[in-house]
Amino acid sequence: MNTTYDTSTTALLIVDPYNDFMSEGGKLYDVTKPQADSVNFYENMRALIPAIRAAGIQVFIVPHHRSRLTDFDHWLHVNPVQAETKAKSCFEDGAWGGEFHPEFGPKPGDVVVLEHWAQNGFANTDLDAQLKQHGVKKLIFVGFIANSCVEATARMGMELGYHVTLINDATAAFNPEGMVAAEVNAKLFAHAVHSTNDLLKLLPGGKK
Repeated sequence: MNTTYDTSTTALLIVDPYNDFMSEGGKLYDVTKPQADSVNFYENMRALIPAIRAAGIQVFIVPHHRSRLTDFDHWLHVNPVQAETKAKSCFEDGAWGGEFHPEFGPKPGDVVVLEHWAQNGFANTDLDAQLKQHGVKKLIFVGFIANSCVEATARMGMELGYHVTLINDATAAFNPEGMVAAEVNAKLFAHAVHSTNDLLKLLPGGKK
């Protein structure tokens, strides 16, 4: 049975739309580009996001913590990815790489939630509160990284009682194995997995 996406209770969550990921010259652009190209990520984002906005569905930006020199000072448990992110100054606060991608980042009327420190966009942020205040019950996920921040946030969304939809060709990973992991794991928590074209048909006023 096809899922329906009512404009008043559905939200699009764009995860980590930073220049470092999505713009040529970004620190993580080259390593993610092969996986992005394999699913036509950028073309699909350019089709999906405007259609979501045209349908009147609320857009939420779910951003990773921007790197700062004092990050993790005196922390007891810094994981390897956090250490590497700091060492490379990925998503650096005040730098171009830590700015939102001009096309896929926030537009007027979008909700930009507080930055998450690791992978889960709900952990230590206002995402759940913002979704509830906007009456959202169904979440559609796009962005980076498929088997990291997208998956962690979507898993938690399911645990919190939201209906979770993954768009499998509007996300990418650091390597092909990450794409496979995301596909395999999706069956454990996602209520629906769609391609961009299939989702466009399910949107209010979408082409049948």
